[in-house]
Order: sequence, then structure tokens, then C-alpha cells
Amino acid sequence: MLCNTFIDQKLQYIHQNPMKDGWVEEPEHYLYSSARDYAGLRGLVPVVLIE
Repeated sequence: MLCNTFIDQKLQYIHQNPMKDGWVEEPEHYLYSSARDYAGLRGLVPVVLIE
């Protein structure tokens, strides 16, 4: 579905930014990222996962 592809693309972009900027080595290591929730870790902000 096009919508899911679009959303996945945007999530990837958002989650990869701290890594591309050299702040962390893995997206889920950034404390303020929802990537933590997608990796099974607890983030600081409540997140509703998109599946």
C-alpha cells in the first residue's frame, strides 16, 4: 500500500537523522527517538506504533 510505504519512508528518515549526524551509532540509542519503541526499548515519550 502506498500510504504504508510513505509512512515507512518518513519514519526511516526521522530515525536515521541522529545517526547520520553522528550523535549515536544506532537509531535506538538516541534517547528522544521513537526508534527505541520500535526496537522494543522504552522511550521517554509515549508512542503509538504504526504497523
